Amino acid sequence: MDIERDPDGQRYVASDDGREVGELTFAQEAGTLRLLHTKVDEAAEGRGIGGGLARRALDDARRDGLRVDPQCQFVAGWIERHPEYAELVAED
Repeated sequence: MDIERDPDGQRYVASDDGREVGELTFAQEAGTLRLLHTKVDEAAEGRGIGGGLARRALDDARRDGLRVDPQCQFVAGWIERHPEYAELVAED
């Protein structure tokens, strides 16, 4: 599985053998990466694609010095299960 950032489309895309199997949409503004929605093809569920998308977005945010606003329930839950990313979450 490959995960790439599509800056023009404001999304991360997961592909498997050249076929898009998932995406995480985002918006970036004022030093914050808002993670909006994660979608994984039904046929590809259970393979860690959503987690891979979340990890890539959070790793990029860390590298770029951004805070994150996990508006997507999946990403918010993923961060709870991976507390090493909790410090990235923007204060309310």
